[in-house]
Amino acid sequence: MSQTKVLLAEDDAFTRSIVSESLTQAGMIVESVASVQEALSAIDDFDPHVVLTDLDLGIGPDGADLLTKVLEERPWTGMVIMTAHASPELAINDASRIPESAVYVVKSQLQSIQYLVSAIAESISKTGSFETPTVSSDGKITITSSQAEILRMIADGLSNSSIAEARGITLRAAEALIQRTFAALGVNGDPSVNPRVVAVRIWQQGKVTVK
Repeated sequence: MSQTKVLLAEDDAFTRSIVSESLTQAGMIVESVASVQEALSAIDDFDPHVVLTDLDLGIGPDGADLLTKVLEERPWTGMVIMTAHASPELAINDASRIPESAVYVVKSQLQSIQYLVSAIAESISKTGSFETPTVSSDGKITITSSQAEILRMIADGLSNSSIAEARGITLRAAEALIQRTFAALGVNGDPSVNPRVVAVRIWQQGKVTVK
C-alpha cells in the first residue's frame, strides 16, 4: 500500500502545525492549508486519499462546503471532520450539508494521534480506496451497489462520459468509479486485456454479488 496522503484544512496555525507534524511522524504525507479556497486550489495536484478538515474555517466557505465539493468531484476521496464541537450544529449553519460518509472527530477526544489515524483509515475504507477483490467461499465477488450500477452501465455499452452524465458527476469522478469497480472485480491489473470486456463477462457469468 502506498503512503496515505492527507489534505489538512485548518485555519488555526498552531493546530494545523501540530496535526500536520503528528500525521507526518505517523508515516503519512500531509499538505496543510488554511481555507476552503486553498484546499480546492491544491487538491488536484496533491491528489489526497483523504481530506481532513475543521468545520469552522473562519470567514467564507466552511468545512461542509469543502466536503460537499469533494463528494461531488472526488467521490473516491475519504473525508474526516475534526472539530471542537461535539455537535456539528454548534459549528456551522445547516449541519445537514455535511456528507453522511464523513467521519466525525471531536478535538477534545483526541487523546493520541492514533485515534486520528484510525479515523483516516475508516474514511478510506468507506470510499473503497486501496480495496482488493472480496471473494466468498463459493467464488463470487462482492461489490457495492454503486459499483453494481457502474457495471450495469458498462454492460449496456455506456461510455465514460455517458456514465458521468447519467450519474450527474464529472468525467473524472466517473472514471475513478469505473476504475474502482474494475479493482473490486480484480480485472484492472493486466494491460493485455480490455477490463470492460472482462468485467461484463464476470457479471454475465453470475459471479458477482452486491453487498
